[in-house]
Amino acid sequence: MVQKQTSFTVAEVQLVYKSKCDITLRPRITRSSDCYDILLDSWNQDTIELCEEFKILLLNRANKVLAISTLSQGGTAGTVVDPKLLFTTALKMKASSLILAHYAKQLVM
Repeated sequence: MVQKQTSFTVAEVQLVYKSKCDITLRPRITRSSDCYDILLDSWNQDTIELCEEFKILLLNRANKVLAISTLSQGGTAGTVVDPKLLFTTALKMKASSLILAHYAKQLVM
């Protein structure tokens, strides 16, 4: 019997994270109002009631904000979030915690 030898080529994944922000200058979440204020400030106040948006607040282990990422912007009736993008963003930022926020006429966390 002759054995068939196969060779596969696969893609290599490399996650890179380079922070240019001083860790001491990052806001820390200690209560829900901190989170609300930071997220509300990140929304464009001119379009906040026009279309729905979904954002994530990424935190390190000390609850300091690593980043805010807009994952989806929809229309007047809804928005769709791709879980792959959500988890990719969290992993790439080395986030220990996530806070999910959806704005549809009212901020929901």
